[in-house]
Order: sequence, then C-alpha cells, then structure tokens
Amino acid sequence: MILDGGTVTLEQVIAVAKGGEKVELSAQVAASLAETRALIDGAWMTDDAPLIYSFNTGVGAFKDRRIAVEDIKRFQTNLILAHATGLGEPLTIAQSRAVMFLRLNAFCSDHSGVTLPVAQRLIDFLNKGLSPVIPVQGSVGASGDLAPLAHMTGALCGFEEAEVIFESRRLSAREGLEAAGLSPELDMQSKDASALINGSTVSLAVAVLALAEAGEIARNADIGLALSLEAMRCETDAFIAPLHAARPHPGQQLVARNVSALVAGSKRMSEAARKTVFPEEARTEGCDPAPRVQDTYSLRCAPQVHGPAREALSYARTVIEREINSATDNPLIVDDGGQRRAVSGGHFHGQYVAQVMDLLAIAMTDLGSICERRIARLIDPNMSYGLPRNLASGIPGLNTGYGTVQCSLSALVMENRTLSTPGSVDSIPGKGNAEDHVSNSMWCARKASQVVENLRAIVAGEILVATQALSQVAELAKGHEIAPATAAVVAAVRNEIPARLEGDIWFAKDMNAIIDLVCDGRVVAACESVIGRLE
Repeated sequence: MILDGGTVTLEQVIAVAKGGEKVELSAQVAASLAETRALIDGAWMTDDAPLIYSFNTGVGAFKDRRIAVEDIKRFQTNLILAHATGLGEPLTIAQSRAVMFLRLNAFCSDHSGVTLPVAQRLIDFLNKGLSPVIPVQGSVGASGDLAPLAHMTGALCGFEEAEVIFESRRLSAREGLEAAGLSPELDMQSKDASALINGSTVSLAVAVLALAEAGEIARNADIGLALSLEAMRCETDAFIAPLHAARPHPGQQLVARNVSALVAGSKRMSEAARKTVFPEEARTEGCDPAPRVQDTYSLRCAPQVHGPAREALSYARTVIEREINSATDNPLIVDDGGQRRAVSGGHFHGQYVAQVMDLLAIAMTDLGSICERRIARLIDPNMSYGLPRNLASGIPGLNTGYGTVQCSLSALVMENRTLSTPGSVDSIPGKGNAEDHVSNSMWCARKASQVVENLRAIVAGEILVATQALSQVAELAKGHEIAPATAAVVAAVRNEIPARLEGDIWFAKDMNAIIDLVCDGRVVAACESVIGRLE
C-alpha cells in the first residue's frame, strides 16, 4: 500500500491492522518530508531562533523554556520517558498495528515535520510484524493519547523498558528489534518525539476497528431478523417499499430492502402457513388461528430501529475517515501566505472521535436490545405462536433448552446500556489546568469497542436461536418452505453445528462457532450466494 497522505480508507486501515498488508511512502511524500525537514534544520535549529513549541522549547508548563540545540536529542528521550505513564492491559495486535499505521499516515500530509528515519521506523515495524505493547489506560484524549503513544514510541526507539510482540513472543523492544533484523537505535531529532506522542491516534485506532466490525454485525442483524420473522411466521407488509417511501429515511429503507430480499420466496410468512398447528399452540388441528393483522414492535418496527443504527454507522464513518487522513499533532507546519511556519493549534483534541464513539455505542446498544427481545419471543410459546417452550428438544423437562441462552445475552444488553452512557461530556482538567477541557476519547472508543463485541454475541445468538426454531418445526411445516436466502443461512449454521433435536446445547461451544461464522462473513456470504449483495 503506497501512502500519499490523504486518501486512506477505513478498509485499508483494516487491511494493514488485521491483514498484515505492507506499506511504503510514495516518492512524492518522501521528497516532501525531506524538503520540510531541511527547512527545519536549516532555519530553526539554532540557539538564537525564535521559540517554536516543542521544536526548541519544553512542552506543557515548560512551553516558554528554551531547549538548547545540544540538548535536543536528549530532550526527545526525556519526553518519551516522562509520558510513558500508561496502565492496564495492552491493546490487541490489530489495534497496535492500526495505531502505527494511522500515525504514519498522519505524517504523510507533511504538516508534522518528522524526520524520514522516524517514518521509516514505523514502516519497518509494520512490514516486519513488530507490534508495540501499548497499555489501554492513561489517556484523556486531550493533547492526544500521550501516555499510550509514548509506550509505542519507546518501542520504536528500542528502549529497554518498552516491549513488543514479535512472532508471538513478548520481548523487550531492543530484543524484538534485533530479532527482526533492525537496529535498536533510532536517531531522534527535534519535534520527532512530540510528533509521535501527539494526536488522539490510539483512540482513533480502537474506533476504526470497532466501526468496521459494527458495520458487518449490522448486516448480520438484518439476517437474524429475517430468520426470526420466518420462525414466527410474521407479516411481510411491514417491509414493503411503498410503506417506507412514506417515511423516507435511508437507513430504514435499506433495512426494509434487505429483509424483503432475504425473505423473498418464503411460503412460511403466509396465512396458509399459520394454519399449521405448532407444538405449543392453544388450538387444535383444523381450527384456524386468529388473524395476525400486525406483529409486535420488535418484529414490525425493526426497520425503524435497525435503520437509525445504520445511519449512525454512516455518519461515524464519515467522521472517522476524515480523521484518518488528518494531521493531528501540535504545532503543525503550514503554508501561510507563501511562508512555511509552525502554528500552535488543537488538532490533537479527540472530541470528534469521542462523540462518534458515544453515538456508535448508543446505536449498537439499541440494536442489541431489539435483537434480544426477538430472542426472548422465540423461546416463549405465548409470544412465538407455538414454537416449543425454550426451544427444548428431545424430552422437554429432561432437556431445558435455550432459556438461559436468552438470559446470558440479556446480561450483555444490560452491560451495553451502562457502557453507552456518554463519556464525551466528561472532562477533568489536567497538567495545572493547561488542559482545561479534555475529550475522554480513549474511554469512549474503548467502551464502544466493548459494546460492539457484546453486540456480536447477541446477533450471533439470534441467528443460533432462530435457526434452532426453524429446525425444530422443519418437518411439521415442510409444506411451507422458508425463503432460499434464509434456508442458505440455516444450512451454513447446520454445517457448523448440528441441529439440537435430541438434547440440550453446549452454549459456549455453539455460540463461539456462530460468532466465528458472523466474524468470518460466512453468514452474509450464504445469503449473498442467493440474493446478491446485501446492503
């Protein structure tokens, strides 16, 4: 992947972070960085040059203290050590790689003034598979993610105190660099350390990965919805295009189109199919059911709930992709009326990331909430129109069924509700009130990431439970076949785990199998093999 400093997409970040794609600078970017650096070294690196923040001054409370040219290199080391105050468990390898890639891409815009060896060190870490150990706690998202980025930078510099993951081993940074065939020494010049630790890039990395996963889970949520609709023999009118044209929100219309495509050709969602007496219906064969007329909210109103979640994802993507291609440290070198100069500003402040991650957490929490309500209906014959109680197979009573599956997933819904409490409205002043308003972006990104992880299990749970429901009545309702697309999903699930028609499930094993299906894209692929692209 050749970086030009302004066109990286969310998918490209994922390709580097998770797929291990290699990177390099375009010739134009490399030349531009070298030219800017020559300007800095030639014009600003003298002891009588004007004070320029972090180039020849201290930082924070010491912004007015000159750093002598002879002390510049020592200052880079001291700055990293002073800020490496992170706590907690480390980021995942994918998150760590995303941090390095995003920091590198920010430098490619040529506003930071970093030296080429620093950019090359980031490239070498990515291409050789070295991942800094970066603690998740310690950033308030104000002057950027200073503490976690300092741990990354210490690893780049080969500090003995820093750590890396290399070939599945956790090593000191120096050991890792030597194992990868790289020099442990990195020649840091003025502004290099400041540029590396400034900017809310760790928040952004966590946000990018959470957002990408949320988009895929949202498509799977539409599939789980379609399976539940068929399992409960629901009405299809709530999803027709003319109805949604009357309230033309794009997300709502998108979900309605998806559901209509997924259940196209179904004979199960019909009045004729509802005449079949399911195992726990309170009526006898030959006695027609009461007219359905309309379904309950978690079924009929699904486009109006899934839809806003899709639009929240779309908005979040717009903000995050803009952030991916932004320069976010301080000061930045800009062309002001034909003169290149360093200007202090606040691009490091993480409020954009913080707010969209709060939005993502809220939207995904509600999506999980409606999914869980459908799961609850599927296990209750009074709400599922006669499906077996708890979807218990074999001998009910001897076998308990899926009741506690719903209970476990409801625990995740409640956890998500707490995690979706906004963090971007919180602020604690720091550093002697120099940072008197902070964004809390790292916590916002972390909790949104956990919400998405929980949602993945909830959506996988609906797919599992709805598939079990359809399997249990397959023989009974065989005259009213389900749609080709949903049948393909059931087949994909059953290829992974057997239908539980003789005994109880092993929840953890089966859930992990379905989660893998969701994560690997196999559920979506099964649908798309029948209906083409699922939006």
